[in-house]
Amino acid sequence: MNRKTVAITAFALFSLFFGAGNLILPPQLGFKSGNLWWLVTLGFCLSAVLIPILGILAHAKLQGTMFDFAKKVSPTFSLAYCYIVYAISISLPSPRTASVTHEMAIQPNWDSSYLLTSIIYFALVYIFVVNRSKILDLVGKFLTPGILIVLVLIMGAAIFGLDFNFGVSEFNNSFTAGILEGYQTFDAIGAVVVGGVIIISINLKDNQASYETKKGLIARAGWFAGLGLLLIYAGLILTGALFGDAFDAEISRTALLSGISQKTWGNTAALLLSILVGLACFTTAVGIITGTADFIKGRFNDSNVAYTITAVIGCFLGVLMGQFNVGYIIAVALPALMFIYPITIVLILLNLVPEKWASPKVFRWVVAITILFSIPDFLGSIGWGESISTISSWIPLKENHMGWVLPALVVFVISNLIGNKE
Repeated sequence: MNRKTVAITAFALFSLFFGAGNLILPPQLGFKSGNLWWLVTLGFCLSAVLIPILGILAHAKLQGTMFDFAKKVSPTFSLAYCYIVYAISISLPSPRTASVTHEMAIQPNWDSSYLLTSIIYFALVYIFVVNRSKILDLVGKFLTPGILIVLVLIMGAAIFGLDFNFGVSEFNNSFTAGILEGYQTFDAIGAVVVGGVIIISINLKDNQASYETKKGLIARAGWFAGLGLLLIYAGLILTGALFGDAFDAEISRTALLSGISQKTWGNTAALLLSILVGLACFTTAVGIITGTADFIKGRFNDSNVAYTITAVIGCFLGVLMGQFNVGYIIAVALPALMFIYPITIVLILLNLVPEKWASPKVFRWVVAITILFSIPDFLGSIGWGESISTISSWIPLKENHMGWVLPALVVFVISNLIGNKE
């Protein structure tokens, strides 16, 4: 395990997490957070950086697939969890890439509809998914560095060129707002999915490497990738906060990012960023649908028919959801995230603790309680919170949409104490 290997793996992890859709979230957080931008940053980086990197560390320990994350609960539950994660992936973050592309690269230049963009976009996605072209891999190697260079120039111009005058935060609880917006990156779910990809890649390059060597490589690369994400996200949030009085309060996420790039480096930077983001969105959509199709193909005895049908369904859902704006897709995604994210976080943490504290019984009890106490947040996100308000009002941290945290922790401790006594 040399420095070069660690650096290459770290950059690969960074690129996998650093999706173009993630770029539009931090600036608006900063824009709305004002003088509390640092508190929003802590919350956002907790759910969008720390938890995903802990997911990679869990993969370093397991060195398996996404199925292994939940198999201690039961194989049936783990399979259902995998299906739900992939269903969410092709229904929400994949279509969102088309909307981001439309709003950043198409809408400013042509009078075209979201529907037309999404139809052409996912027709091209389907072609690449079915043919598994290596062109995207080659292009992808230049996309992330290109985006990073443009972003560093934009953030540098803002941080070193503007006075640090901040407005007042619009959020009732800035820390919680940061955490919930971090859910929208889908990075904790991404960690569970892409960690397995990293394991396979390492095994293909050196299948003679020991368990400890691979564990150390993935762990070090994970922390370096996390540091990179932390710096970029913090810089984007601070940049958004510095432009707190430069745009209309109701400006969209994509329009804000385009506006900031235009105000710092002019039309050329805005155009270059929109092209890079559009290409990065496309590679992300191809990756999501290909990964989902590969999973379904594996469940159906390597059936190419199952692969093709899944690709068609993924692209159809992309067109269906991609015709809506980014803000709408983010709003629609919230209920699904309020349900699946707590389960994912708990599975990541349980897979990290020592084996003596994470028996199958502990897994089952903690996950069950997490699901139970996530229901009020899920119902609240779809407008049904009032129906159970008399019951849910006593749950600690319920007002912060974190009602599952303390019950899961208490059950973790109790189930371990009971297990030790037995």
